Amino acid sequence: GDIRNTGLVEVPMGMSLREIVENIGGGVPGGRALKAVQTGGPSGGFIPADRLDTPYDFESIAGAGSIVGSGSVLVLNDRKCMVDMARNFTSFLKGESCGKCTACREGLSHMSALLAGICEGRGAEGDIEKLGELAVTMKETSLCGFGATAANPVLTTLKHFRSEYEEHIRERRCAGGVCKALIAYSIKPDKCTGCTLCALACPAEAITGAKKKTHVIDAGKCVKCGICLETCNFDAVEVK
Repeated sequence: GDIRNTGLVEVPMGMSLREIVENIGGGVPGGRALKAVQTGGPSGGFIPADRLDTPYDFESIAGAGSIVGSGSVLVLNDRKCMVDMARNFTSFLKGESCGKCTACREGLSHMSALLAGICEGRGAEGDIEKLGELAVTMKETSLCGFGATAANPVLTTLKHFRSEYEEHIRERRCAGGVCKALIAYSIKPDKCTGCTLCALACPAEAITGAKKKTHVIDAGKCVKCGICLETCNFDAVEVK
């Protein structure tokens, strides 16, 4: 994830997530803040930054709404969209379900559709409650551990990052700048130096402007790939 040192490391049971992420992993690079970690693989839950002192053992991680599972720790910085993360993992888990029990098969299918709609700007009032009901039903009635834990990405993001769901649905806004249907790229006139790097890098030729003059992004041509944001050396490109 968004961590300086990636790889495989053996640690004693009970070491805190903070020690693992900051001391061993080296923390989040690029001056970004840590937003959350997900433990245990795709069916693990998301643990917010304010619970980073949670010990990495079975009971403590379960108490935080996640699982030890495969032993993985996925680190996410503050530019990640938690609704999109839930959508991504739920979509993957939907394909992994054996389909034997209705709770898991239909629950993952319906949750995946609801999450996709929210990320694509089609979210409606009541979707958050539907997601919560589906996730709880899956957790309590699935026939095996897969279905019981597959609800974790949704349950933990609803618990810790509910405001992001509300922003997507009510304000049609993705604060993380990830969901393409809900964002727009623009250039800050006071910070643009007219270096032309973003214009040269843009694959859609959506950026225009003379050298050493303020550049402009044509929203009609922009494909929201984010290359301009990555290319700009002056923090002149913003996502809203």
